[in-house]
Amino acid sequence: MTIHIGNAPCSWGSLEFEGLEKGITCDQMLDELVETGYKGTELGDWGFMPTEPAALRETLSSRGLTMLGAFVPGDFKDAACHDAVRDETLKIARLIAAVQDTGDETYSPYIVLADNNGTVPERTQNAGRVTPAMGLTEDEWKVYGQGVDKVAQAVRDETGLRCVFHHHCAGYVETPDEIRMLLSVTNPKLVGLVFDAGHYAFGSGTPTHECVMDGLEEYANRVCYLHFKDCQHEVAARAKAEGWDYFKSVAEGVFCELGKGCVDFSKIKTWIDQHGYEGWICVEQDVLPGMGVPRESAGRNREYLKNIGL
Repeated sequence: MTIHIGNAPCSWGSLEFEGLEKGITCDQMLDELVETGYKGTELGDWGFMPTEPAALRETLSSRGLTMLGAFVPGDFKDAACHDAVRDETLKIARLIAAVQDTGDETYSPYIVLADNNGTVPERTQNAGRVTPAMGLTEDEWKVYGQGVDKVAQAVRDETGLRCVFHHHCAGYVETPDEIRMLLSVTNPKLVGLVFDAGHYAFGSGTPTHECVMDGLEEYANRVCYLHFKDCQHEVAARAKAEGWDYFKSVAEGVFCELGKGCVDFSKIKTWIDQHGYEGWICVEQDVLPGMGVPRESAGRNREYLKNIGL
């Protein structure tokens, strides 16, 4: 089995949320990504990297990098928004489809769909401790699934790319029950799952490695792509006790360096070997400007993975 390791702009402070200052340029981020031993990258939010295919191709190929995918949040709860989400997603899909043969020519990047995280006050305020009463109704789930399938179908028809859905704290697909529901209302031939260990642990409400492994086992037949993110259980416990919102939790380091939280990635490595997972793993350590030195964290994360055989 061949496994390659990439990283993402969020590990350098370029997150998808509006109003957050970008702490670093694309060129510096990608140079540091390469210097710390990674071979692929996700796109980041629109405009962080070049949005013209030839320029993006040069940005990637000059560094020997593979485009792994693009994170695209959308309001799937509201049927009136589905066409706009589809159009925005297609714009991004066209771009990464045009550069998919840079680096690893055998790899086809994913469109990583997600909820419009951080925009619903109740969900943002209660990330890591949401209750069923804060979730979608049965009818809303039907609309949600229809929207995700509609976008995924359009992406496949026009670009040939596959969509995966990213469960994510501070959105409507956060808890294990919500992930389960999302998978039940979407077409497995159109929509896979990107499994994010850190978001799964935090979103479960009881961050443990055991809960992460339970999720991997339950969703194994839908997992197409892995995000390696850790969750600092002590920070998660403080967030719960003190009522922090999602952004406060991130700022306090709930998504810590690999190996410093509750996720045992060596056991996920065993799961990978047992299930024949091939392709790419993307390391993510959400940071905000001022939270340490991203290059140093990226280097330590890469060394940690080398020490467990990745």
